[in-house]
Amino acid sequence: MDKPVVFRTPQTIHYGRKAFEKVGEETLAKGKKALIISDKVMEKLGYIEECRNLLLKLKVESAFYTGVDSEPTDVYVAESLEIFKKENCDVIISLGGGSCIDTAKAISVLATNGGYIGDYMGGKKIADKQPIPHISIPTTAGTGSEATDATIITNTTNDVKMMIKQPAFMPEVAIVDPLLTLSSPKGVTAATGVDALSHAIEAYLSKKAQPMTDMLALSAVEKIVKNLKTTFEDGKNIDAREAMSLGSLQAGMAFSNASVCLVHGMSRPIGALFHVPHGISNAMLLPAVLEFSIDACIDRLADLARIFKPDCGNLSNKEAAELAVFEVKKLCQELEIPNLKGWGIQPEAFKNATSKMAEDALASGSPNNNPKVPIKQEIEELYQVCFDYQFSSESMVAK
Repeated sequence: MDKPVVFRTPQTIHYGRKAFEKVGEETLAKGKKALIISDKVMEKLGYIEECRNLLLKLKVESAFYTGVDSEPTDVYVAESLEIFKKENCDVIISLGGGSCIDTAKAISVLATNGGYIGDYMGGKKIADKQPIPHISIPTTAGTGSEATDATIITNTTNDVKMMIKQPAFMPEVAIVDPLLTLSSPKGVTAATGVDALSHAIEAYLSKKAQPMTDMLALSAVEKIVKNLKTTFEDGKNIDAREAMSLGSLQAGMAFSNASVCLVHGMSRPIGALFHVPHGISNAMLLPAVLEFSIDACIDRLADLARIFKPDCGNLSNKEAAELAVFEVKKLCQELEIPNLKGWGIQPEAFKNATSKMAEDALASGSPNNNPKVPIKQEIEELYQVCFDYQFSSESMVAK
């Protein structure tokens, strides 16, 4: 390494079974009244009530906002910020998937720094005032958002997913309890699991990778590869759920510090324009993007192949890299990941949107971290490849 690097994480991380029970003492240490950012599903499952009861045991008051639905938008941010102010809260708790956590990150910063969340995109406005303490509690094993200093919020005026990354957006506390993921349906388990895998893979392949992120990314890949299919087929397997939660956390810390690449750059515009959940769109894109990038990252993909197939040591690095891509494709097929056409997106509408999506992908900056940096035309062509991509396609190694 020719220059020093920085590595950021939450100040405190609780992980493991029953870690959720730490929410009371952590909140009490930060303030007197919490706003819980969540969604209707978490409310129905009883998680919000459980959280409020854990707070009440320590005489901590709370209010809640459950308006988050699928991908986070600037509307959710504005609505929840209004409640935060009206209820005189001084702590924020996010409870749910990445959308809830990302919404809470935005409120944490805006409550003290002001402005519109889009002002912070691309570093146009820097959050230089201490944000409101944020305790993040994921209920899926996938986004890793509980341990990142980035938030993705859709601008509802122009349908652009704004990727905003600054140290102030990092939660102070992350509470990762695999017991909360037991309620994840099969489809959510698959989508968030491949999302976590894409985080780990892109962190390892990124031009900004560093020794600390490599260690976490490789550990995350190993945990996810060994346990994702099990959690998909047997959602009550708590050992596999625990490994997935830890893998997702490690992947989150890895990509927060190494950055993501082309998959994420292309994924956000799909979510913004066609409302495909982030984890699913990442899964739809991952194999094709790896095929596009393979020649520029043969050695690193070979490292990943040896996690998928430890007995592939007799293969050349090129053959092993091809094997890694094949194994990702096979996993997506086994997890019943659809392509964009299978999701129900109309071909003409998608084709008409590819130019804007390619522009938005490049504007996010993520493609510049990819081992092979694409031009706009190549991204447009990749979108078309992904539209009716066949995950069952064989690789040279697989034959």
